Amino acid sequence: MEELAHQSRVMMILFVLEMEWVLSTGQDKHFTWHCSESGQRLGGYRTSAGACGLQFDVETRHVFVGDHSGQVTILKLEQESCSLVTTFKGHTGGVTALCWDPIQRVLFSGSSDHSIIMWDIGGRKGTAIELQGHNDKVQSLSYAHHTRQLISCGADGGIVVWNMDVERQETPEWLDSDSCQKCDQPFFWNFKQMWDSKKIGLRQHHCRKCGKAVCGKCSSKRSSIPLMGFEFEVRVCDSCHESITDEERAPTATFHDSKHNIVHVHFDATRGWLLTSGTDKVIKVGARSLL
Repeated sequence: MEELAHQSRVMMILFVLEMEWVLSTGQDKHFTWHCSESGQRLGGYRTSAGACGLQFDVETRHVFVGDHSGQVTILKLEQESCSLVTTFKGHTGGVTALCWDPIQRVLFSGSSDHSIIMWDIGGRKGTAIELQGHNDKVQSLSYAHHTRQLISCGADGGIVVWNMDVERQETPEWLDSDSCQKCDQPFFWNFKQMWDSKKIGLRQHHCRKCGKAVCGKCSSKRSSIPLMGFEFEVRVCDSCHESITDEERAPTATFHDSKHNIVHVHFDATRGWLLTSGTDKVIKVGARSLL
């Protein structure tokens, strides 16, 4: 077999047994695929930045490529052709890991911005659910189909097991405003209102529950909102804080400290084993009790 045609470091590689294909992404901003038997290059696609995340759906022949710009690209592969299906972006940092659930038709993307986004590709036409449970970049994802649990690992050494068998809510878009949408005090760039009211402008914040633009005084409270993916406490406006019940604060994820910087995770459902490898050159085997 001939070498894969990348001009710099290969970041991810997949072997598709059903098609006898080898798929690969690299820092050279290219996705390529080859025939695994002959080594013949079947095609390629140039991404917007160095690509690292890679997943493939056998049924639709869709390949998912995540890159360092935070973009996810979906391509349709034929025997010797490739076509762009769509692109989408929700991360403020680069995509560092992808995980595909072919049953629910959901794609998970992890990022250097510490977040995970669940993209509903097949069912709800682009619904995106954000998950916040790491204090450093997310480096690897795995999915346990039989229990509908997502396993995420990061540079913070944390292993987070997310219950995906709950009805989660999309995070709202942040609204734009020149003044606080609760008390109408001007923000610091609103010179006209500051002059008219003879008041110093305030710093703008956003409530994570309703998305409204608010000042610090009107958003002095914090709360976890697990069904919106916020397992840690985040800023919310005072009225939203009062509306959040204890049931809504109930966690939907469990947290475990692996005590090493994890770069890859694999879950073996038949044995209930969780394998992690880290930058410390150590491979660890986790017990069934994690799930």
